[in-house]
Amino acid sequence: MAVTPTEAVAGYVVARCVMDQAEILNLAVHPNHTRRRLGTALVQEVLTELGRAGARTVFLEVRASNAGAQAFYAGLGFKPTGRRRGYYADPPEDALILACDIPSR
Repeated sequence: MAVTPTEAVAGYVVARCVMDQAEILNLAVHPNHTRRRLGTALVQEVLTELGRAGARTVFLEVRASNAGAQAFYAGLGFKPTGRRRGYYADPPEDALILACDIPSR
């Protein structure tokens, strides 16, 4: 779908699935559309689609200092499972690995 100059993308999510594991690579919501549960809807939809594709566990990384993102994902059922030391470069920071199980259908 093309976006015209008078339209803007409100948000997007990028994910990939390999066998029974998936990863959310990126989630973004335009600042004009925050606090409207768009991010929640995007993640819930991608979890559904990943489950249909055969994923049973979904992973993602967040900055260790990003308490807001950690709380957001915790509310969606993600739990910390590990840490990637020095994962982010600018500024340098660890990433927390979060995971969420998708129930079998």
